[in-house]
Amino acid sequence: MGQRIHFVVDPQGWCCMGLIIFVWLYNTIFIPKVILFPHYEEGNISVMAVLCYYFCSLFCIASLFRASVADPGKLPENPKIPITELEHWELCNKCNMMRPKRSHHCSRCGHCVRRMDHHCPWINNCVGEDNHWLFLQLCFYTQILSSYTLILDFCHYYYFLPLKKENWDVFVFRHELALLRISAFTGLIILGGISRLFYTQLMGIFTDTTSIEKMSNCCEDISRPRKPWQQTLSEVFGTHWKILWFIPFRQRQPLRVPYHFANHV
Repeated sequence: MGQRIHFVVDPQGWCCMGLIIFVWLYNTIFIPKVILFPHYEEGNISVMAVLCYYFCSLFCIASLFRASVADPGKLPENPKIPITELEHWELCNKCNMMRPKRSHHCSRCGHCVRRMDHHCPWINNCVGEDNHWLFLQLCFYTQILSSYTLILDFCHYYYFLPLKKENWDVFVFRHELALLRISAFTGLIILGGISRLFYTQLMGIFTDTTSIEKMSNCCEDISRPRKPWQQTLSEVFGTHWKILWFIPFRQRQPLRVPYHFANHV
């Protein structure tokens, strides 16, 4: 199943996503210029430290863009529902369309989304059945990149040897302290917020409960048997191969084919 492009026209979401991209560009440009490249040239760090930073940065921005444009699970306008499966469907009281149970209508996107978790303005998209795995990757790599940046900021002042060669005519080195303070400040804020969000997302997956169901306290399947955490994560990421859970450059194939999925493909 190919990944369909989903674009939401929402100025607020564009502003939020633009802010995230700005912070990413800031750290991707200034951190290597101030810390990685100078200390690499003087032998204080290895080339692997530089490559790992860029790999984390690449995976972070790739998961951001893919999560923002991926179809979260938008329902078709005229689904064909077999008579034997009618009990698994319900009528949306906002768009007057039939939808599978555990779907939700997003007022910002203007349509129902299969197993919708929430609408995230930071990716300007809903988080649903088809892009939840990308949102988890975004949270994970944002934590890694923020932690890596904070460690580099700390080591630059308290661990690495002082740089012998500095070009003080360059803007970056003239304002080195201010640039790194901004980097550390944004890194702490993002790391704190994303870590809490990532934890709640994992807990929701382990309990097979969406954020909307938690807030409404109306999950009708609350007594369903608890699945092993490996199985729930495999269903979200679309593969049992755990190494593929960390790769955003692939297509997700659902492991389970629910009653409504055949009509959606």
